[in-house]
Amino acid sequence: MGVMTEDEVIQKHLLIDGDGTGDDRRINLLVKSFIKWCNSGSQEEGYSQYQRTLSTLSQGEFSVGKTLLVYDMNLREMENYEKIYKEIECSTAGAHEKIAECKKQIPPAKQIRKNRQEYDALAKVIQHHPDRHETLQELEAPGKELEHLSHIKESVEDKLELRQKQFPFLSTVHELQQTLENDEKLSEVEEAQETSMAADPEP
Repeated sequence: MGVMTEDEVIQKHLLIDGDGTGDDRRINLLVKSFIKWCNSGSQEEGYSQYQRTLSTLSQGEFSVGKTLLVYDMNLREMENYEKIYKEIECSTAGAHEKIAECKKQIPPAKQIRKNRQEYDALAKVIQHHPDRHETLQELEAPGKELEHLSHIKESVEDKLELRQKQFPFLSTVHELQQTLENDEKLSEVEEAQETSMAADPEP
């Protein structure tokens, strides 16, 4: 049989000792106590070793019971951890679904935000201009003025047309008046000549 290395010794010690509660020491004490009980010479010494053996066995049973309770507790803790792990997995899956849903909503939300910014910009531009009612009133004023000027133009054109119709008649009247004035001047000259001839008798 070969010599065990230090690691092998430690590994064997851990296998015997279990969770490090001193089980190997209790086994050694139990074996030694049993051997002493078997080799005891007197009845008193045998009874004393017997009590020590029972005490060591009681300690071992207590340790085993404690270990079983710890083991049972560990099983329940593992079940609880499994349940918590499943709940965390469900929560994580739900969170991933919500994140995916939120990612789908990001483009429409960006578009809505962009539209609102454009609407705000247009609203600011519109506020600098008069409203439709005032604009229509401003447009109606030149229209009414244009209509008034149109009436004036029609009146002037009617008067011009009338004057054009009257012009030949007025021209004839003017010529007639000029002729009458010339005739009056000619008569005055003739009268003056006759008067002059009557005032100067022949020699």
